[in-house]
Amino acid sequence: MTGIIYLPIHSNIRCWSMGVSRLDVFYRRLLLTKLFIGGWGKPEDLKRIFEFRKVIGDREKCKSLVAENYPVYINKTEENSECQIHDGYFISPLEHLVPGILPPEAVKARFQFIVPKRWKKNRPVCIHLAGTGDHFFWRRRTLMARPMIKEAGIASLLLENPYYGYRKPKDQLRSSLKNVSDLFVMGGALILESTALLRWLEREGYWPLGMTGISMGGYMASLAVTNWPKPIPLIPCLSWSTASSVFTTGVLSNAVNWRELEKQYAINSVYEEEIIKLLEYCGADSFKISPERIKNVDAIDHLLGLPGSDKASEGKYSKAGGEAEDGQDWLVGGASGGGKSGNRLHHLSSLQGCKKSLDTMPRSLQSTNTLLAKTDSARWCQSSLHIESVSFMKGVMDECTHMANFSVPVDTSLIIVVQAREDAYIPRTGVLSLQEIWPGCEVRYMNGGHISAYLFKQNIFRPYMMHSTDSASSIPTSSSHG
Repeated sequence: MTGIIYLPIHSNIRCWSMGVSRLDVFYRRLLLTKLFIGGWGKPEDLKRIFEFRKVIGDREKCKSLVAENYPVYINKTEENSECQIHDGYFISPLEHLVPGILPPEAVKARFQFIVPKRWKKNRPVCIHLAGTGDHFFWRRRTLMARPMIKEAGIASLLLENPYYGYRKPKDQLRSSLKNVSDLFVMGGALILESTALLRWLEREGYWPLGMTGISMGGYMASLAVTNWPKPIPLIPCLSWSTASSVFTTGVLSNAVNWRELEKQYAINSVYEEEIIKLLEYCGADSFKISPERIKNVDAIDHLLGLPGSDKASEGKYSKAGGEAEDGQDWLVGGASGGGKSGNRLHHLSSLQGCKKSLDTMPRSLQSTNTLLAKTDSARWCQSSLHIESVSFMKGVMDECTHMANFSVPVDTSLIIVVQAREDAYIPRTGVLSLQEIWPGCEVRYMNGGHISAYLFKQNIFRPYMMHSTDSASSIPTSSSHG
């Protein structure tokens, strides 16, 4: 297909790029809204989410979380010349499993089911999850569902994301999630809701079934498939292995309200003393320090003028795994009590205390040198705190969004990942590739960036979805898989 280049599935390339799209960078600059204006989210909510991630990340533990006959309802049907459009709803299973974690507006899950009046072969259905900014159903119905009925006779089920459309909290501005924890709640809800819908479709006799999504929708579809206990086609478009790079190194990182996140991280010790100890992901791209990254940390310390930065590591780190002599992992975020990370936080606290003392000193006693020291201290505090906050963001994002923290899909040969070569929103540098996490999947690249593909290249995505769903018809019926 024009514009698509096949990347061999045996490739062990982590990432490679030909630069980033100027359109991606320019488009992001046009948007003035900030992400996570409310901060990290309630510490107790984060703790509950991390504990639940341990369950939902293991497919075997999830087999009985959503009942085979979980109730799903159709409350409206609209007749069209080529299709029927059913509006449906059900209560999100997450509300039963982690009560109160969803905002009240998001408890009822809503969907549209677009079904052809005449089937061409079998009764195939593709579930489409929404990308960023895709509220309600119009976009997916117009650009994906209706063309797929005309071109291949494939039905589409469009699930509305929590925090979007009818499920958007009243105090949320457009698509900008208020808290970091909201993204994790959205992911957990969509995993369970997708399971409920897949079981409902099976009960109603639809087959074969598949999942897809673009941008955030592709990522959420990937999460859902890790939890499904049967082979299922998956076409994630413009998404990758973790959301951590999206919010720490991609163009969206500039939209994050770092000032509020830094303030909360500095004021509330629960993030450093409790939350960070719940983070279990420790892959090769983890925020836990590896030997090759220690030099970078030393360099940062040196640039910021940290005391003791010229003493290298002084043998405190082992040669393998980045572990200290006492066996504890040293985190950029400073979970352990000592070492270079702990020293950084100690110096941060000391300098903040010095700054407070300077603030309360009578102005007549503040010399020019003292004022300069105060300015330097404040500047260093801000830089160090930002590094700590970005590191903590990477840690919590990887814990709840990294595909390596979830089960491998049952049949990875049914997965085709479609990527944009110059995507500035989804950085692939410095993170594990999906080929490494899901051996056997295919990754194909198209020219251009994230925005141009998201807005104008739906016609490239559809053939992959239709082909994969058609290929799945050769798999024995779903009911024959345990």
